[in-house]
Amino acid sequence: MSDSLQGKVVLVTGAGRGIGREIALLAAAEGAAVVVNDLGGDAEGGGRSAGPAEDVVAEIKAAGGRAVANGDSITDPVAAERMVQQAVDSFGRIDAVINNAGILRDRIFHRMSHDDWSSVINVHLNGYFNVSKAACPFFKEQQSGAFVHFTSTSGLVGNLGQANYMAAKLGVIGLSKAIALDMQRFNVRSNCVSPFAWSRLVGTIPTETEAEKLRVERIKAMTAAKIAPLTVFLASDLAKDVNGQIFGSRKNELFLFSQPRPIRAAQRSDGWTPQTIAEHMLPAFKSSFYPLERSADVFSWDPI
Repeated sequence: MSDSLQGKVVLVTGAGRGIGREIALLAAAEGAAVVVNDLGGDAEGGGRSAGPAEDVVAEIKAAGGRAVANGDSITDPVAAERMVQQAVDSFGRIDAVINNAGILRDRIFHRMSHDDWSSVINVHLNGYFNVSKAACPFFKEQQSGAFVHFTSTSGLVGNLGQANYMAAKLGVIGLSKAIALDMQRFNVRSNCVSPFAWSRLVGTIPTETEAEKLRVERIKAMTAAKIAPLTVFLASDLAKDVNGQIFGSRKNELFLFSQPRPIRAAQRSDGWTPQTIAEHMLPAFKSSFYPLERSADVFSWDPI
């Protein structure tokens, strides 16, 4: 192992299982002291257990690393401040925040409840804001810091039955970009990772049709450990010139995602009416319309 995070202190949320666990283990192996945050709940956000976070801490310590466990919920602003303060109290500073924690409440839109909506938004968007906001004063004071926020192709492209998750994960893109813009003057970076990996959240995908079964088998080949190197890189000084970007990691493939920019333009010197929009704009733009695709349609090949 190298020492890309030597002397750094990293907070990883949702680090008790899956992708978060692999990130915490690699960060520790790369020299970081790690705050392992995990509420220990189920995939839909219910329940609570200190076990998952404590197990990861024990694993890190057994390998000679430094780590502490935290069982707070990122949805509570006071708890978010507490987990950041725990990093400072335990290890003297905080250098990177990896916002990975998440839940799923998949429902087709007409069956999605207000609780399904607000619960997912509260974890993925409000929670990421809470932890980021708690870390920012420390980053500002020390004139350095890195955020890595987890987004999803569910938000970047689309998926069925995930209006809450799609909205939250696309919102994370905006949050990350805002942090990158506002905090760059303090040498603070903020980037996003869209992971392709089998996890207990992905395990909730329906497998009723042959196509769905094939998709799940393809995802199972993409292990959580494959996501950790890109995440650790972005948290480290190796990525000191990388800010405001959206990356993807899919087994041994890495992606840089586009960000919305105008792709076509039309103008009329006398302005527009609904009728001239239909007659002029629509035929000019229509060939450039995006198809109504899902993530699986865009990433249709087997992981490499």
